[in-house]
Amino acid sequence: MSDLLARHRAVMPNWLALYYNEPIEIVGGKGNRVVDASGKSYLDFFAGILTNMIGYDVPEVREAVERQLATGVVHTSTVYLLRGQVELAEKIAKLSGIKDAKVFFTNSGTEANETALLLATYARKSDQVLAMRQSYHGRSFGAVSVTSNRAWKNNSLSPLNVHFLHGADRHLTQFRGLSDADYIKACVDDLRHVLSTSVSDDVAALIAEPIQGVGGFTMAPDGLFAAYKEVLDEQGILFVSDEVQTGWGRTGSAFFGIQNHGVTPDMMTFAKGLGNGFAVGGVVARGDLMDNLHAVGLATFGGNPISMAAANATLDYVLDHDLQANAARTGALIIDGLREAAPRLPIVGDVRGKGLMFAVELVDPATGEPSPALAARFMEETKKAGLLAGKGGLYGNVLRMAPPLTLTPDEAAEGLGIIVNALEVINAEVVPS
Repeated sequence: MSDLLARHRAVMPNWLALYYNEPIEIVGGKGNRVVDASGKSYLDFFAGILTNMIGYDVPEVREAVERQLATGVVHTSTVYLLRGQVELAEKIAKLSGIKDAKVFFTNSGTEANETALLLATYARKSDQVLAMRQSYHGRSFGAVSVTSNRAWKNNSLSPLNVHFLHGADRHLTQFRGLSDADYIKACVDDLRHVLSTSVSDDVAALIAEPIQGVGGFTMAPDGLFAAYKEVLDEQGILFVSDEVQTGWGRTGSAFFGIQNHGVTPDMMTFAKGLGNGFAVGGVVARGDLMDNLHAVGLATFGGNPISMAAANATLDYVLDHDLQANAARTGALIIDGLREAAPRLPIVGDVRGKGLMFAVELVDPATGEPSPALAARFMEETKKAGLLAGKGGLYGNVLRMAPPLTLTPDEAAEGLGIIVNALEVINAEVVPS
């Protein structure tokens, strides 16, 4: 493994992050577990950054891809009719709840967000965009400009004129202790102030993650985006929900994350889990917005026959097995267990989540300040115990986890036990007895 790591460092950029002091190579997977090159097995609670949505070696997905491969047609591009693309678009348009919806497929969430920003700025003839503090929307030029997390923002140059809103930052002094209703009111007051002071009257859109992924699964209280949308609608400002991480039932309480706020947006972007590991992203938007562009467009690889076969099989599996309900059940088991353990663990600053999208924030027990060091220690401890987790957050101190939606109750209990035990070990190391 040290040889592969050396080769990686020789030819891959040094900003390409690797987890763990001794990074692992995953060589096999079955169900909700993976195996590394040394033969060690792990219960996967990060799912390739929320991408292996229904686990590994799923017969329905594998067989769908094999059937397409057997035709000999791996690629044709969108200048020809693609049956799988049409079938998947029909399903997504219906599920979205967006009126007269149309769908455009891309290869990734970054591309999907770029497309949504293009549609919005073209429709409104404006480069002004609203986004959320602590957000992350991708690594391209436009997507970085609506990203509000310094660790993921390479430069201040931007094709857009962006203003950032409150909504997932209740840890700040001015919001600490507010009820949901009072916090929402404060955020809406701020939105109106931004629209009165910082922009002209032709803002294109607000783009927002219902639950912030890279931000450490921070989230606005339910109802905030409904309150925001009332203000946006007064000025015709479009609303784009970035569902790259929150879509397809992961939150348990809604099929798309924004539905937890009682909102139907003008557009939704998606990617990651839909292909269960195959590259697929896209935008579902009001038909008038999607049809509005005057220039010719296509996607060379977006919506290719292989990814469409995988995505159709994955979405059908999610719906046929009611994995949204499973996410609600198994997620509650884990989140409730973490909240029960938290009061006796001073290193735990917060437990939050919805369904199978949950996070633990680690802090210095003496000061209450964010502790990236303890988060790194947790990663090593859970790796040793056979569980894969993720980390992030604005301050690098958040453990974020999102197992496959196929997680069983027994696996949820197993994972919860590993997490709590790791927290207990670390807590004992830093809190005087």
